[in-house]
Amino acid sequence: MNNVSRVFTPAAQKAQAERGSAKAYERRLAEGFPDKVTPELAAFLAEQDTVFLATATADGAPYIQHRGGPKGFVKVIDEHTLGFADYRGNRQYITLANLSENDRAYLFLLDPARRQRIKLWGRARVVEDDPALVETLFDHGYKARPERAILFTIEAWDVNCSQHIVTRFTEAEIADALATVQTKIAELEAENARLRALPVQQLPQ
Repeated sequence: MNNVSRVFTPAAQKAQAERGSAKAYERRLAEGFPDKVTPELAAFLAEQDTVFLATATADGAPYIQHRGGPKGFVKVIDEHTLGFADYRGNRQYITLANLSENDRAYLFLLDPARRQRIKLWGRARVVEDDPALVETLFDHGYKARPERAILFTIEAWDVNCSQHIVTRFTEAEIADALATVQTKIAELEAENARLRALPVQQLPQ
């Protein structure tokens, strides 16, 4: 039995059948969803500085929390496991409390600049008092203090469609793009200054 029921629950399959989209997913139903880290997923994670982590209480009340860090702060531990450092600062502890009674979790990753998104279903756990693990997950030089680790075991993941994703760029991405333009402008200004300094008879015809 594959993992399709993790993503397409019986209720979801019923809704697809009733609304005419079931046939489009026949192959996916037969094959299931990927549950391992592929080069595609690893490359995508390496570019992300933001992730949304969804958890739920024991009785199913949902909670979504933003997690951020330097690019690639969500690390690949092994082919089924992702991990990231949990920084000091948040004192509500809703995510930690949820995971203490319900380990079901979901990661939503959105890359507006490339108009891509990936969603992952799985289970998560909090790891306290393991400095060695935190050390492997923390990006030194980042202005935060790690307190613990969160490990996410992948049960299924999928690349969502790009429709309705509005292209947006971070300050760093804009700066990188402008750097090329600014270099070209400087070259043109230097060339213009050089030409202005030439006698008229030496100017290119």
